[in-house]
Amino acid sequence: MHNTELWVHRHQLDRCTLHTLASEPLQPGQVRVHIERFALTSNNITYAAMGETMAYWQFYPLPGDGDQAPEWGRIPVWGFGRVTESRCPEVPVGEHLYGYFPMSHEVVLTPGRISAAHWFDTAPHRAALPVVYNQYLRTAQDPFYRPDTEDVQALLRPLFITSWLIDDFLADNDFFGAAADPQQRPVLLLSSASSKTAYGTAFQLHQRAGVEVVGLTSAGNVDFCTSLGCYHRVLRYDQLDQIAPDAPAVYIDFAGNAAFRQALHAHCKGLRYSSSIGGTHVQSLGGAKGLEGPKPVLFFAPAQIKKRSAEWGAAELSARLVKDWQAFAATVLRADPPWLKVQHHDGAQAVQAAYWQVLQGGGDPREGHILSL
Repeated sequence: MHNTELWVHRHQLDRCTLHTLASEPLQPGQVRVHIERFALTSNNITYAAMGETMAYWQFYPLPGDGDQAPEWGRIPVWGFGRVTESRCPEVPVGEHLYGYFPMSHEVVLTPGRISAAHWFDTAPHRAALPVVYNQYLRTAQDPFYRPDTEDVQALLRPLFITSWLIDDFLADNDFFGAAADPQQRPVLLLSSASSKTAYGTAFQLHQRAGVEVVGLTSAGNVDFCTSLGCYHRVLRYDQLDQIAPDAPAVYIDFAGNAAFRQALHAHCKGLRYSSSIGGTHVQSLGGAKGLEGPKPVLFFAPAQIKKRSAEWGAAELSARLVKDWQAFAATVLRADPPWLKVQHHDGAQAVQAAYWQVLQGGGDPREGHILSL
């Protein structure tokens, strides 16, 4: 048996290469999972762009990683897989899973902490990594799962969970004082407003009374963002002058464009908090040197999951997420015309081409890419 994978250069993301390797034999306790389908979005490009600082490259290190091939890596993706071989008695062949996979045809995992609903990959190299990424959900017991919406789940579920946590984090911190004055509505500014994670965040924020949700986007995406119905206003990036400079504001930065961040911080004197989420504008990423106002703080979703799990319990957190996900998914699926247009890319060459397409950005924001190797 052989395993085909897409490798990406860690420091030059436009360099990628296909590799076909002999399948590694299983050790006792391991399982082999065929990755049936996975989503590729700008969120995965963020994983690569922040792979060093946030340890995303460490989930699926390459053979010889750290020695022979430290410059290449496997980008993690969310999707569905099926167990094709097992040396773990508690995980049968044929079991269907949702979780965090490499861009590969198959992967070898080491199940542990096994329950009826899920298990975790307990491979030593993942022991120190955020536990949320190490969990594999058994779809037969997964309250999120519906077999007829796998594409939507792969594309939007992980992004929506991040969106949900951003909304919860901001409300949990009372919008960092932006909502302190009852005479002024806090202005929540979302860059890359057409991105799927920004959309999910706006969808949640829009349900909160007393806030104004403003989408910031390129000229070509204004109509699309307006059509989503969850932004009170949609502005082009060159329309910052339409935001009152002294308005109490929070910046939620999905784009990572350093030049625009500088301009927004300089204009918005009432900025209370600046949250850095991702990097859809990969070519324009930059630091915060010389930035006016509050220093941007990188949002780390697993930290908010850990906090809410401790406060509410894992069952209550899951119940709230499932309830809100179902409302969000219903909105996406009932749109007419459909909000989401799924594009399938099957085979190694198609996967490589899709990666380049998503990396370059600028495509139809309605498109969602589902890949299989």
